[in-house]
Amino acid sequence: MTSNETVGNTRWHIKNVRILDPFTATDAMGDVFIVDGRFAAGPVQGMTVIEGQGLWAVPRMTDIHVHFREPGQEHKEDLLSGSRAAAAGGFTVVAAMPNTSPVIDSAALVAWERNRAREIGLVELWPMGAVTKGSAGQELAELGLMEEAGAMGFSDDGKPVANARMMRSALSYVSMLGHPIVQHAEDLSLSEGTVMHEGAISHQLGLSGAPAAAESVMVWRDVELSILTSGPLHVAHVTAIGSLEALEYAARRGAPVTAEATPHHLLLTDSAVSDWNSSPISKVNPPLRPTTHRAALRQAVASGLVSVIASDHAPHHMDEKAAPFPQAPYGISGLETSVGAVFTALLHSGLMDPLTLLARMTVGPHRALRAHYPGLVQGAAADLTLIDPHASWIVDSRAFYSQGHNTPMDGMQLKGRAVGTMLRGVWTMREGQVLA
Repeated sequence: MTSNETVGNTRWHIKNVRILDPFTATDAMGDVFIVDGRFAAGPVQGMTVIEGQGLWAVPRMTDIHVHFREPGQEHKEDLLSGSRAAAAGGFTVVAAMPNTSPVIDSAALVAWERNRAREIGLVELWPMGAVTKGSAGQELAELGLMEEAGAMGFSDDGKPVANARMMRSALSYVSMLGHPIVQHAEDLSLSEGTVMHEGAISHQLGLSGAPAAAESVMVWRDVELSILTSGPLHVAHVTAIGSLEALEYAARRGAPVTAEATPHHLLLTDSAVSDWNSSPISKVNPPLRPTTHRAALRQAVASGLVSVIASDHAPHHMDEKAAPFPQAPYGISGLETSVGAVFTALLHSGLMDPLTLLARMTVGPHRALRAHYPGLVQGAAADLTLIDPHASWIVDSRAFYSQGHNTPMDGMQLKGRAVGTMLRGVWTMREGQVLA
């Protein structure tokens, strides 16, 4: 990507680029014009020209599941470092989970988080409010007030809404609002005290494993509650075959249910735990599953049964991840490897075509959280990512913009990478360098 740009220019002409816009179902070679933060119909005077040959132009790349840790856990990540990681990964919009300290469970905290992200200016942040006060599962939080303050959904992520009556109340409430409940599906009575998937590898390593049913029984329960209440439900990070069967049932019933898959569950299996010699760098919740579950999950993403890909970016301090496997926290830093991981797993494997795959990272997230964006059309905010689909690169977690360097993809060769990110007409990342 080359240019004759001038400092402070707000008018851009990206030439000879492949436009892949899932919002308008467009896949065509052409030019992209940006004037003063918005897409324009054609060239005007004073434009900086960028040669885009060999690149893809994708509008509004969105990740609706990230953990930026601020307030209260800034030793793991903060809004600045998380925003940098998002820009580096090619994302213009992210939805931040509320399991911070304190938990984002009030309108004031939602407004603070949103305003802080605007001050940083690298990414549009969609706050997620907690479902219950303090994410304690005992009393509904101020869902309506948080939505008025800018919350785009509600989740106690990191833990499930375990009580069925509480979940029914939450789904009933959001049936009257504009955004869904986002559930971390896990039956703690089946998973308590476990650290990975229960199977051949957990037995071989002598690590306590949870069955896939620990996830799927909760998905089945919540699908039934969504049908009962007509409340919109989004299931976070699905991994299990039984969960996919519940989603098929929900689709047949016409229930307002969506779901997401993560890049690491689409690329890796539980053999990564063995490959990394039981290093906690491979410890994530839900756990990495065997090949049979991964294959079913890939097919579900390809068919659209799972309509969203989201990173579940979960950075931790290196000292925390250095603890023994049973004591170390769950989580993988995923924003900066997301494009490469899903392109490697789904595109270059031949399983998905480019436009359909990119829909899972653009249109799918918007529909799941009931947000609107018109796509790469005249007058729309110029949120744009340039991707080199054939860039082959080795993951080096030491070079992450995120404060968290915990990824079992470290040292892997991936194919496909974002090379430019633009938010409202301003470059936030060019050629791998975050511009702030």
